[in-house]
Amino acid sequence: MFSGDKKTVVGYLPAGFPTVDASVEALVAMAESGCGALEIGLPYTDPVMDGPAIQSASTVALANGVKTDDVLRVVERVAARTEVPILVMTYWNPVEQYGIERFADRLREAGGAGCVLPDLPVQHSLPWREEAAKRDLASVFIVAPSSTDRRVAEIAAASTGFVYAASTMGVTGMRTQVTGGDLVGRIRTATDLPVFVGLGVSNGRQAAEVAGFADGVIVGSAIVRRMLDAPDVGTGIAEIRALCGELADGVSSLVGSP
Repeated sequence: MFSGDKKTVVGYLPAGFPTVDASVEALVAMAESGCGALEIGLPYTDPVMDGPAIQSASTVALANGVKTDDVLRVVERVAARTEVPILVMTYWNPVEQYGIERFADRLREAGGAGCVLPDLPVQHSLPWREEAAKRDLASVFIVAPSSTDRRVAEIAAASTGFVYAASTMGVTGMRTQVTGGDLVGRIRTATDLPVFVGLGVSNGRQAAEVAGFADGVIVGSAIVRRMLDAPDVGTGIAEIRALCGELADGVSSLVGSP
């Protein structure tokens, strides 16, 4: 599904933002302009990891009445038009409320590749991981800079697909400097899985910097901000397409880099 042989840009957008149809078009544009994987957010009322931009986008989606079934339908529609892996970024409560087996079944049927689970502790994740493994779905967990070496090893062992390295403590958002090289190095001692870095990347220069020490870069807030700041949906999608092209260009020269 994911490989360290090719640097990957993972683009994030909440399903249903700014509308369900527009989110589908934006996600397809992201894949067409260079994102090697997509992360579709499941809007949630208590997004502990999300910064202001993503919280605003999720609020719009929730106001539009977006539910878990709608998110899975967005996955299905995007998967039908792209060939890149599609993950759902979701807090645990919506999955548990929907039903673990039911959610895993529906995600697989929709063409999804797995989930990023930011608030599910790995020590409590076995029910999900068992159902995901039966359906060949990836389970991606997040390593924080504050994680002890033991904790890094536990998270890496529970992860499939790739390991998500948070470049900094705190919530999502654009930053002037992006770090994470030391954390990526620590994760690599614990696993052979690809390591992708998220939180803070907003342009091609930063993407190239991160791709110099990681296998991929995850970009969310900068993409969402392009739509939030646009005067209309068409302009927003065009801005997102341009940004994802810039991010892909930033990492393209580093294919095969260590």
